[in-house]
Parts: sequence; C-alpha cells; structure tokens
Amino acid sequence: MSKKSKKKDCLIEVRQSTVHGRGVFAKQDIPKGTQIIEYIGQVIDWDEALRRHPHDPSQPNHTFYFGLEDGCVIDAKYGGNEAMWINHSCKPNCQALEEDAKKGTRVFLYALKNIAKGDELFYDYGLVVEDKITKKMKKEYACYCGHKKCRGTMLTEA
Repeated sequence: MSKKSKKKDCLIEVRQSTVHGRGVFAKQDIPKGTQIIEYIGQVIDWDEALRRHPHDPSQPNHTFYFGLEDGCVIDAKYGGNEAMWINHSCKPNCQALEEDAKKGTRVFLYALKNIAKGDELFYDYGLVVEDKITKKMKKEYACYCGHKKCRGTMLTEA
C-alpha cells in the first residue's frame, strides 16, 4: 500500500450512524475537492446482481451495489471497503464520480465542501428504478437524512 493510500485511510472511520445503521465519519478536517476513498468491490453484470439479490432477505432494498454507466455493478459485499457504509443524503457533502481508467471504470468519492472532523459523510445515491415510482416504493427506499429539503426517498426520477 502506498503512503498516499495510507494517508487517505486515516481520513475516515466507520461507526454507528444516527441516520441509518453504520456510517462513515471524518477523522480529521477534509478540504473541499479531496478524493476521500474509492468505492470498491466485485464488478458484476446486472443479471448476476439480480441473482444475488437480496443480500439480506430481512432488508431486501438494502444492498452494497453501485450501478455504473456502462451497465455493470460494483458489489461491495464482496471485496468492498469502508465506502460501502457511506449513507445517502438529499443534501450530501460528498460526490461519487466514475473515472474511466485504462484498466476499467473506477468510482471515487470526493468532498463537495469542507467537511469537519467528526462529521458523517454522505452522497446522494440517486437510485433509479425502471418501474413507475409509487408511494409504496418511495417508502421502501425511504431517506432518513433529516435535511429540511429532504425528498423523502433515495430514489430519483429517471
């Protein structure tokens, strides 16, 4: 592991979140624009993702999937890291960006603003579903971020 990677590992820690389950928190101040962590895991196609679904039958809408623009999926349940615990918010302080490296697409999380030591990290999952979004579906993918302009769901209109 490079010195640069070790330094990034010191930026964050996973612990219990007041928003949902586990969360990721800043161990030190993180300046706006900082590349915080890569979202890693096993890269699979959607057919395999659907075969594996749900990861936990008691929480069928909770997965560690990150859908990629090329149609593949990163499944962080297999080979993932701390990034899999970053929670959703309608007013995030981080942004997930795909970067097309020569060896394949990679996803990195960047600070959208200055993040203070102790703050929880969030990004907008922007979940897209093929079906019409119903009230029931919005409830199944409820957002708990608590922001005054919370849209109430992790789903995004396509």
